[in-house]
Amino acid sequence: MSVQYFEGIGRRKESTARVRIMNGSGRFIVNEKAAENYFPRTGDLESITAPLAAAGQDRVTFDITVVVHGGGVTGQTDAVKLGLARALTKMNPDFGSVMRKGGFLTRDPRVKERKKPGLKRARKAPTYTKR
Repeated sequence: MSVQYFEGIGRRKESTARVRIMNGSGRFIVNEKAAENYFPRTGDLESITAPLAAAGQDRVTFDITVVVHGGGVTGQTDAVKLGLARALTKMNPDFGSVMRKGGFLTRDPRVKERKKPGLKRARKAPTYTKR
């Protein structure tokens, strides 16, 4: 017996998240840990589950499993949020307009700017000394 799930892939900065959503009992697993333990920062879990709230769906009716790697905490939370929104849209195409309106289907294109020669970082110049 195979379990039917819907998958969405989200990316942000250097992070990639593969989110699978299926009907279930409300388990939210991120890299084989409870989501509350993986994202302990205040507000992160609410931010991640915002697409569910926008679609009017209750978190306890779904089992969500996430495999996320790369990047830092903020990049990973945003990658999971995008992946969840894409998975919900695959599950029910009617959610597409709601997700688009909430800005959940738009990938954030901002990435770290490369270091330039002659500078200390991307834009920071060495201190100017007259003498």
